[in-house]
Amino acid sequence: MNPRAHLVPAALAVWATALAGLLWAWWAAVVVGVVAAVLGGLMLRPWRPAMVAVVVAGPVAACWIGVQVHAAVHHPLRAAAERGGAATVHFELDNRPHGLRSSGFGSRAGGIDLVLVRATVDGGGRIAVLAPAARWQDLLPGQRVTARGTVALPRGGELTVAVLRVRGPPQDVSEAPVWQRIAEDVRAGLRKASTTLDPEPAGLLPALVVGDTSALPPRVVEEFRTAGLAHVLAVSGANLAILCGAVLLLLRLLRVGPRGCAAGAMTALVAFVVLAGPEPSVLRAAVMGAVALLALVLGRERSALPALAAAVVVLVLYDPELATEPGFGLSAAATAALVLLAPRWAGALKDRGVPVGFAEALAVPLAAHLATAPLVVGISGQVSLVAVVANLLVAPVVAPATVLGVLAAVLAQAHEPTARLVVEVAGPAVSWLITVGRHAAAVPGAAVGWPGGWAGGLLLAGVLVLGYAITRLRRVRTLVVAAAVGAVVVIVPLNVVAPGWPVSGWSVVACDVGQGDAVVLATAERDRAVLVDTGPDPVPVLSCLRRLGVRRIPLVVLSHLHADHVGGLAAVMAERGVGAVAVGPSRRPEWAWEEVAQRARAAGVRVVELAAGQRLSWPGLHLDVLGPRVDPVGETNTAVNDASLVLRASTPAGRVLLTGDIELAGQADLLGGHVDLRADVLKVPHHGSRYTSPAFLAAVRPRVALVSVGAGNRYGHPSGVLVDALTSRGALVLRTDRDGDAAVLAGPDGPRVARRGGGPPDNGQGDDDEERRVDPIALRLVAARRQPGRGVGAVAARLHGRTVAARRTAAGLHLLRVRGAARRGARHRRQGHRHRRDPPGAGSLGGHRLPVGRRRPVRRRPRHTAGGVARRALQPGEGETALAADAHRLARGDRTGRSARPARADRVPANRLVALVPDLAVTSTATLRTTSGSTAGARASRSAASRPPPG
Repeated sequence: MNPRAHLVPAALAVWATALAGLLWAWWAAVVVGVVAAVLGGLMLRPWRPAMVAVVVAGPVAACWIGVQVHAAVHHPLRAAAERGGAATVHFELDNRPHGLRSSGFGSRAGGIDLVLVRATVDGGGRIAVLAPAARWQDLLPGQRVTARGTVALPRGGELTVAVLRVRGPPQDVSEAPVWQRIAEDVRAGLRKASTTLDPEPAGLLPALVVGDTSALPPRVVEEFRTAGLAHVLAVSGANLAILCGAVLLLLRLLRVGPRGCAAGAMTALVAFVVLAGPEPSVLRAAVMGAVALLALVLGRERSALPALAAAVVVLVLYDPELATEPGFGLSAAATAALVLLAPRWAGALKDRGVPVGFAEALAVPLAAHLATAPLVVGISGQVSLVAVVANLLVAPVVAPATVLGVLAAVLAQAHEPTARLVVEVAGPAVSWLITVGRHAAAVPGAAVGWPGGWAGGLLLAGVLVLGYAITRLRRVRTLVVAAAVGAVVVIVPLNVVAPGWPVSGWSVVACDVGQGDAVVLATAERDRAVLVDTGPDPVPVLSCLRRLGVRRIPLVVLSHLHADHVGGLAAVMAERGVGAVAVGPSRRPEWAWEEVAQRARAAGVRVVELAAGQRLSWPGLHLDVLGPRVDPVGETNTAVNDASLVLRASTPAGRVLLTGDIELAGQADLLGGHVDLRADVLKVPHHGSRYTSPAFLAAVRPRVALVSVGAGNRYGHPSGVLVDALTSRGALVLRTDRDGDAAVLAGPDGPRVARRGGGPPDNGQGDDDEERRVDPIALRLVAARRQPGRGVGAVAARLHGRTVAARRTAAGLHLLRVRGAARRGARHRRQGHRHRRDPPGAGSLGGHRLPVGRRRPVRRRPRHTAGGVARRALQPGEGETALAADAHRLARGDRTGRSARPARADRVPANRLVALVPDLAVTSTATLRTTSGSTAGARASRSAASRPPPG
């Protein structure tokens, strides 16, 4: 055994003891600790220091951790949490409130609505507090607070005795310790000085220096995660190493002795820990750094491995919850790889003629990436293929940016202009980080999916160990390298770089943007398309456009101004050439309208208002504006939904009806106006809400229904009753939460659909229905005659067991052909909780009674207990903002749009709209409505030739 590894068995024993106690029971910690001590004493006899360490550490960890887990389980507040009642709790904050991002939906803007803070109750016991961000986010560690709220059970794997859900402000708040107030002033000074940069670098610099991600756009966070650069956003040993190294270098230049250097570095270390907060990676790095500085004083600098093992033992005994913290595990694994693997690999590369600097720069990120890959996969369910290259590119700028950021934070307390100057100097380095992360995340196949959780992590670890063992055999090394190169050259381009998407000839694509809408309508030009709505987040809609190869967007239509329809607008205008933005008559909610007007004005993009009767034309695409036919009345969510723009698109695949979020009143207005609503494809209103009338569906009579909905949404979308109503009329239902991006293309006998991902399409049956077991590659649905009771759902049920498979691409692209979709009468069901009653003869097929398991029950929305709400709220929120704050590039002069205009939507005649939107022909049709509600009058058509495409 390596003489410097005598503490490693003790560290593993303590870690295993903590895991057993937290994930199983208190007595499991006692058993594992004692067994580890016994086995270590027997197996490590030849290595006496290691044997003594594990024999001592095992029983100590067993008793200490077992007692803490037992106390947490039997805490008095845990009993109240099991009942889910209200309680008034007095506690002291352990850390700074951490914001939880939520998705924007309806009139509610996305952003940080709640904060999560850890606290210690008077008398002992830890709690997690969920509270409103506006009233709690300014609190500091060490403050004592009284709050009343609902208590619920926490999730497993921690010592938290309860979750306190607070809705009001904190009460009886004490003053924070002086060092915490100083640290907050330093952080605030850095945030203020960083505003001299563009929004994205201004949010990244505090995250890089002290881990403050409060101002960081969600888009950057997602891109860094995909590129394998997420560790840059978290304070870790690298930050402390850079800071302490800079202090040591400065003191050495001043000819300070070893003890003075160690004292100065220790002071900087403690100050940085207070500044960044007690995050798991920070604590690990701090203890390890303290041990290393002690070794420096004693003249034993080569002690990285003992320092790491000692840090694990001390910290897990101090706080057993760290054993289950992902950040702590990632930090320890990466440090172990840098200590054990990176030097060997760098030496091997140097022996083969690789320059010293390049060998070390390549070995460090490669070792860290491979060591942390199993943990990353278990957490995120994906493996980054560009992480090594991305880390190699950003490595030279991380240290200068960190040192300059710390210097700016300190100078901001004395002279803010000087701090801003230092931030300006750090700006190019921070911008380079964003550039590398953005381009790395944009690489096709930058991250590939992998099974998540414990199973996925262990599977990848096994694959890595097996690959390492195989490469140690010289005879098979060449064969393994050849196989790996073949996989990269053949399999990766086939399945990742060119996965058969988009399908050739697509006309309409419903993008998978989560709980929101984004529909792309193709024109006759390959890289040009019209976008209707932009979803709640910038990342999903940009990813969809990138996959489709859309570079120019002559018109972005916002059906209405709710957050789940306009959230990605700023990013689309920043990354794609946008000709104009079209809106409807509604200007509610007011914050969304102000954001749209401001972003469009900054980008130099004209905002126009569409009205019923207008027609917009491009080569291969025509848009008719059908509604709203009346001006919106009211400011409620329902009134704004009913004021959505309703468009009918004429495409090579047939008519497509785009309905926004119209509800019953908006649908009734269209029906009362005798508007021709017939369409081959229906974008289902309001994400499949139950507020859709049967008369509206009967007027549309779609063959394909596209439901843009987020997986696991809390709104109950789509409604099972609505899905059944669509399938009973012969429509094929595709949902973005199950099918991913869904495309519609022209076929010889009607529209065909292709889906990029997900399982088999939902044909109106339940998740556990036998029909869901059809062939996963393709399903051909044929209904030759339109007869009652013989719709697509019935035909699919009869085709069970003899479906026709037709593989379109090697990437699992699913093609489904809808031909002569049959109709059948709607089934009437009575509402009931977990029960349903069918009229006589319902649920039959061809005279045979369907099994009970194949009927879709009508269920009410589940009741959410306080415990369930608290546990869901503890999950990481989706990163998003009302409108992407990261679109700072909109203010630059490289826009393809028109010149800036006032913040308003212009009502323009149809013959002038063509002058505003490139490649657009517009026809306006004037209609008069009689008092009886019928449509009559003259229709005056005015059209103009489209302008030639720019550049």
